[in-house]
Amino acid sequence: PEARRWAEAPGTGPPLSPAPGHSTALPWLPPRSPQLLSGHSTPAQPTCHLPSACGGPTRVTLGEERAWRSHRSNAGGHTCLPRRTAGARSLTPGGEQGGNNAGHTVVVDGKEYDFHLLPSGIINTKAVSFIGNGVVIHLPGLFEEAEKNEKKGLKDWEKRLIISDRAHLVFDFHQAVDGLQEVQRQAQEGKNIGTTKKGIGPTYSSKAARTGLRICDLLSDFDEFSSRFKNLAHQHQSMFPTLEIDIEGQLKRLKGFAERIRPMVRDGVYFMYEALHGPSKKILVEGANAALLDIDFGTYPFVTSSNCTVGGVCTGLGIPPQNIGDVYGVVKAYTTRVGIGAFPTEQINEIGDLLQTRGHEWGVTTGRKRRCGWLDLMILRYAHMVNGFTALALTKLDILDVLGEIKVGISYKLNGKRIPYFPANQEMLQKVEVEYETLPGWKADTTGARRWEDLPPQAQNYIRFVENHVGVAVKWVGVGKSRESMIQLF
Repeated sequence: PEARRWAEAPGTGPPLSPAPGHSTALPWLPPRSPQLLSGHSTPAQPTCHLPSACGGPTRVTLGEERAWRSHRSNAGGHTCLPRRTAGARSLTPGGEQGGNNAGHTVVVDGKEYDFHLLPSGIINTKAVSFIGNGVVIHLPGLFEEAEKNEKKGLKDWEKRLIISDRAHLVFDFHQAVDGLQEVQRQAQEGKNIGTTKKGIGPTYSSKAARTGLRICDLLSDFDEFSSRFKNLAHQHQSMFPTLEIDIEGQLKRLKGFAERIRPMVRDGVYFMYEALHGPSKKILVEGANAALLDIDFGTYPFVTSSNCTVGGVCTGLGIPPQNIGDVYGVVKAYTTRVGIGAFPTEQINEIGDLLQTRGHEWGVTTGRKRRCGWLDLMILRYAHMVNGFTALALTKLDILDVLGEIKVGISYKLNGKRIPYFPANQEMLQKVEVEYETLPGWKADTTGARRWEDLPPQAQNYIRFVENHVGVAVKWVGVGKSRESMIQLF
């Protein structure tokens, strides 16, 4: 990891130390890296095994959300978005997995943009944005999203967007099936998953069943595409007899969309290979959803249908593991979740209401009210185990400004015994008892803070507490919506 600014320049910030009465080493955690504590770790540079003309492979920076849902992203996405520098180009592959079932809100120059399929880097006119093969794309949704953001000031986005030819397509009937499946679950089990009904699960099911259709199929022989589309539609109608599909109408629309996206489509693997091994670039990857919605590592079955942890970057973009550089975990100063599923630190009381109201916690995609609770460090440590965070971006610290005391979940007990792991089984997770640490609040407005020294001592201690219990440095602290409200610590 990058050396801490205050470790290299004494006096610019306090040393990394435990909160009063607490040790940095917890019994269920591996020892913290001495390089992190001393602040003098230098990352090994990858070796280029290509001809000398390649200039060496580019290392990729990843932004990974650590809990259940996307959020105000003045921090994790756009603040660290690369700017063009002399001799360097910027690439922002915002799409590695998922679809328009998740949203990122980005605030730039007082304007609030909502992104679902478009990478949030599309705002940067000096960067190229890329939607990878792991994403499932609903073409009507893509253009609808672009049109909405154009009204807010987004310009010439189609000239800066590249789409992988291997990305799978979400069809309207996938979305209809998504809704029908939720109705079935409710009728049969008395509960549903709480999907966004954007057709993501059914589309990944088609992909896994090898009956799905991709961008490259749409742009190739349209007669062959039409035949396969009809077969897929009929398959779904046989499973859901009430499903009505306007096959000819959808094919007509898809043919029109094909010509609109044709100039944007590239062979995604070759495009990323050239980006990694050509002239030096800064590359930032932005994933959809968050760690606990990962199909393998999330709170199954209340998860999404793809891998939104760090491994999804390799499979969803075609990036080799050796090209992955920094991995930044983006975490709110409290915890939120949209939809159904276990939530150990949830506060169904005035605290939860306060966090929801002050944080404007409504889902970007669905408009659903987010459930809110105290920061859960068991979740954060678990996300770190899976993703290996280089540093953290701690956002929305300002939402806690009015609290006299703040609780933080530090461990779980099951049947009276502390457990060192995050339970895989939902019934077990519902039964855990959270052990909390209560920290003093700061009862002061932090929205004007622009440096570490501007934060109240209690807010600084809160940040230090998170670092010490997770073993990962906080690199950014968010105290408002604007880009200027992101404090960079090193």
